[in-house]
Amino acid sequence: MRVLGLDPGSRRTGYGVVEKRGNRFLCVTHGCVAPPARAALPERLHHIASAMGEVMDRIAPDCVVVEEAFYRENVHSAMVLGHVRGALIVAAVQRGLAIAEYSPREIKLSVTGNGGAAKEQVEFMVRRLLGVTAALQADAADALAGAICHLNRSRLTLPGATTAASKRLVALLARSAR
Repeated sequence: MRVLGLDPGSRRTGYGVVEKRGNRFLCVTHGCVAPPARAALPERLHHIASAMGEVMDRIAPDCVVVEEAFYRENVHSAMVLGHVRGALIVAAVQRGLAIAEYSPREIKLSVTGNGGAAKEQVEFMVRRLLGVTAALQADAADALAGAICHLNRSRLTLPGATTAASKRLVALLARSAR
């Protein structure tokens, strides 16, 4: 299974593709899309959606993971983030791709075991899980973490994954997401 993780941002949108091969995760590619800094929001949205659409076409993922918006003290920032998320979701839907959404807390918990983990902890664990030796841009690390989260979650919901331990883990993840 090949998953494209997206970390939406109006200034920089991170992306990362993780493929599951057996019990291992493989980093296919990662990076960031940065529209022109002085562009108006509609032009930035178009740039982000177009660039990520090209990535989707080139990579052909099975699923796209978009980090959920979270409330910030600045309502304007939250609304802009919502616009970026919408543009990314439309780009994925236009290509017939399945979409999954996880909160930042769910993603951090899945990758680090701590829903309140710092960005440095997330990057460290992403690099370790994927065997990446070079430093990652924060936005790309977050996107890769979203893809890993989805692969971890989908593994738990596969038929046959009904052991008591997997049921407890699914319940724990659900409680922590609240």
